[in-house]
Amino acid sequence: MAHQQDGLFPQSLLKAFSVLIFIILSKDVCNGQPQLIGPSQALVARAGDDVILPCHLEPAYDVSIKTLEWTRSSLDPRFVYVSRASQEIEKLKNPSFKGRTSLFVDELKYGNISLKISKVKFDDTGTYKCYIPEMEKEAFVELVVGK
Repeated sequence: MAHQQDGLFPQSLLKAFSVLIFIILSKDVCNGQPQLIGPSQALVARAGDDVILPCHLEPAYDVSIKTLEWTRSSLDPRFVYVSRASQEIEKLKNPSFKGRTSLFVDELKYGNISLKISKVKFDDTGTYKCYIPEMEKEAFVELVVGK
């Protein structure tokens, strides 16, 4: 246990603790590890509209040769979109999304993994996961579809 000096921690202990906290919080940034970023609030769309589920890496990182997955755990199969090296794997996709989902392929080199869903339906409401398996990075996007 740390010894107290006049009711305060010694300055050297406080400084060491501050440095340790900084290292822990900035570990990924210092290692050059990009973070997958999604929106902080739910997206709301109207049935029949097209919607973009935002997801990107910060700092920008080329993911054009990576496996990219968009899933919704409440579905079976759970895959909304899967690509490997910029090529979509249609056979894994949930049938309700066939022909309705796409990525911005030209933007993958900048870390943009945003998913476009065309002609959204009420059944599209839910939580989507943007995931890069090789990097073990994920972000979540909540979509609410209304009238």
